[in-house]
Amino acid sequence: MKLIIGGYAQGKLDYVIKKYNIDEKNVFDYELPTKEELESRSGSKIVINTLHRIIKKRIKEGGRPEEEIASFVKKNPDCIIICDEIGNGIVPMDPFERVYRERTGRILISLAENAEEVERIICGIPQKIK
Repeated sequence: MKLIIGGYAQGKLDYVIKKYNIDEKNVFDYELPTKEELESRSGSKIVINTLHRIIKKRIKEGGRPEEEIASFVKKNPDCIIICDEIGNGIVPMDPFERVYRERTGRILISLAENAEEVERIICGIPQKIK
């Protein structure tokens, strides 16, 4: 698994598509792909884009994104995960936003520990972290 992080609109997805020659039909936004979607793309690299939005949605729905994402990565070890960095700056006043931010950070820590590579993209330029 490869983890790509960076701020909003820093060129993360464009970087991944070019570097790994990804077909855009293999990019999933806002939700993890279903079993059927994965089967129809067997042998292709899968990209999970906007992981932070998936986490937020699942928390609002009462889901367990920590377990769901860990399970997905275990079943799809060659995936590429893209996530905005949301933990910098002013701490939100809204309690939900603080919980969401904390849980996202902890998920990213776990993913980074297990990732083959971690890169941060700034202005479209990669910075290898791991």
